[in-house]
Amino acid sequence: MKKAIVAALCAFAASTLPAQAADKVTLMLNWYVYGEHAPFYYGKDKGLYEAEGIDLEIQEGRGSAVTTQLVASKAVTFGYVDVPTMIKAAMKGAPVSSPGVLLQTSPMSAMGFSEKNIRKPEDIKGKIVAMTPGDSMSQIWPLFLKKTGLKERDFEVVSGDAQTKLNAVINGQADLLLGYVMDQSMKIKDATGKSVTPIRFADYGVNMVSSGIIANTDTLKENPDLVRRFMAATTKAVEEAEKAPKEAAAAILKANPKGGKPDTLQEGFELTIPLYRTKETEKMRPFQVTDANMKETVDLLVEYGGLDKSAKENPKRFYTREFLPADPAAKAMNAAAK
Repeated sequence: MKKAIVAALCAFAASTLPAQAADKVTLMLNWYVYGEHAPFYYGKDKGLYEAEGIDLEIQEGRGSAVTTQLVASKAVTFGYVDVPTMIKAAMKGAPVSSPGVLLQTSPMSAMGFSEKNIRKPEDIKGKIVAMTPGDSMSQIWPLFLKKTGLKERDFEVVSGDAQTKLNAVINGQADLLLGYVMDQSMKIKDATGKSVTPIRFADYGVNMVSSGIIANTDTLKENPDLVRRFMAATTKAVEEAEKAPKEAAAAILKANPKGGKPDTLQEGFELTIPLYRTKETEKMRPFQVTDANMKETVDLLVEYGGLDKSAKENPKRFYTREFLPADPAAKAMNAAAK
């Protein structure tokens, strides 16, 4: 009887305590919303962040470099950016690192209208390629040419910024552009209604990681519990979105009615899913990037991207897996690697 009374008093006391406030967290995207971003909106809509005690605000970005700067200055808690861009910023002193690399296969592609029947590297011969000098794809392009046996004399080049590049293909001034398989292809399709066929660099031995979560290094050191809860919720969000791409894309429009067209948001997200893993991580949960993949990325950035060669001394400074939720498959791989 006495125990029952004590238990009842404890339950009453607990019911009268104020609920603990959720941690307010801001995630800034790399760019204006498109299909790739569906898991974040889906996870918020499904209450996965709330379940981890996180009150998430998702903000659109204006480029990976800008988002990285805002994470470095602690203006936002987390960023979703091009990880190679973050690596370059870290080498210049920005206090940032990635607690989860999501796109482990490169989305870089050469793409044009499917009706032009440009489906493999040799089809590029005699064509006009639009590119933006100095961006990440134009920097890696020489390696793609080397891997595929193409020469610069095999095609013509027109240069311009990102929008000019898109317009060149849409208006017929170029046959192809260098872009991301789930981004620029959907923008062309939205503008014209025509299908686009990409030639993915990764299919020809040119691979480097792409988008991932980044945080200030102070946040990783001083608030590891928050980082673990955020990565747990985001991992679940990606896993759930993979199973329901239509609903995940719809979550974008639910939060942002002007975020795009339903069909192309869904198609863009479905084009993103195969980029989450490599052959080595195909049975693992999202974000479990391998050390070999990160080393290859840093090596390519040094050779083709102008990154200082000292970055090769310690690639692990740019990422960590310690905040990710349990994954038996990843644990077995890491144990075997030691």
